Amino acid sequence: MRKRAFLAGLLIMMICLTVIADHAVAADPAAAMAEMEPLLNKEPDNLQLGARYRQAAIQAAQYDRCIEFYQKLIELRPDASNVRLNFGFAYVDKIPAAGSITQVILANNALTEFTKSLEIKPSWLGYYTRGNSYLFWPRIFGRTALGIKDLEEAMKIQQAEAKRPYHVRTYVALGDGYWKMDELDKAKSVWTEGLKQFPGHAGLQARLSKQGDELKSVMDEAYDPNLRIDTSLEELWAK
Repeated sequence: MRKRAFLAGLLIMMICLTVIADHAVAADPAAAMAEMEPLLNKEPDNLQLGARYRQAAIQAAQYDRCIEFYQKLIELRPDASNVRLNFGFAYVDKIPAAGSITQVILANNALTEFTKSLEIKPSWLGYYTRGNSYLFWPRIFGRTALGIKDLEEAMKIQQAEAKRPYHVRTYVALGDGYWKMDELDKAKSVWTEGLKQFPGHAGLQARLSKQGDELKSVMDEAYDPNLRIDTSLEELWAK
């Protein structure tokens, strides 16, 4: 009974902290970062709180502060998989605001952290994230095949558990990986299966309704490093 009461109290506390963080970010993202930093020092492996901290950093355009903070968290908890994930995302968050050479460095740093996270604790999020990240590299770097391998692993994990809305991302990205490797039949097969599982998904519909240069345009936009991608992870907690 004491254990249940403790867990219930902890859950209520985290809900309250999330609500406080949301309001603070909306009002003053830089101040919200200052409020969340001591909370993360106490709970460095809190994936949701860490993601909200990064979103505040994006709104405040304080990317370096965010990266430096996560470097310190890594020193505090080098064995925490979620710290590594958020640290990797912190590098990703800065990419659209950086020059082309710096973008490559940031992308490499992000992959390093995603890999370390997987080494600590393999997960759907870890495999999907690293696999999708590989797809942003031009094929000449030889990383597309690595991305496909990770995404296939993510697909195995999600097929063995209850379906979640965010699982559609794997169908999109895995099909994109096959397309980038000029395996169009495989790409269409994965996208088609994804659309069966998630009817009406706009990204899958767009890919299946286009071909040739039009499909390439969809891909170019999806993997443009100068465009910001959603790293909020909000889908993980959506009901």
